[in-house]
Amino acid sequence: QVQLVESGGGLVQAGGSLRLSCAASGRTFSNYAMGWFRQAPGKEREFVAVIKQSGRDAYYLDSMKGRFTISRDNAKNTVSLQMNSLKPEDTAVYYCAAKTMFTSTIVAEYGYWGQGTQVTVSS
Repeated sequence: QVQLVESGGGLVQAGGSLRLSCAASGRTFSNYAMGWFRQAPGKEREFVAVIKQSGRDAYYLDSMKGRFTISRDNAKNTVSLQMNSLKPEDTAVYYCAAKTMFTSTIVAEYGYWGQGTQVTVSS
């Protein structure tokens, strides 16, 4: 089992920045690819970014490229999402998730999820 706890959400004005963090406990953190997803009201959960176990490679939804940066610290069992130039359409609950083996953009392939943290971007 892997337990995930997100933090860092909040209310920010458009154009501002937030840094989300996810603390993992349980199994060996470095064995897991770590992803960030988000879910806006009335919408399905969608992929945001994922980072490989080593931290050397990361992938993003196209609309996030250049604005969001995912990183991980395997010594501290944490994964972070730096979000810059935030837009009102980025408003959602953000979740971190873990999966073994390969990275994925597919929600159903992740076996472990945090409880989510709310991000609200005002215009």
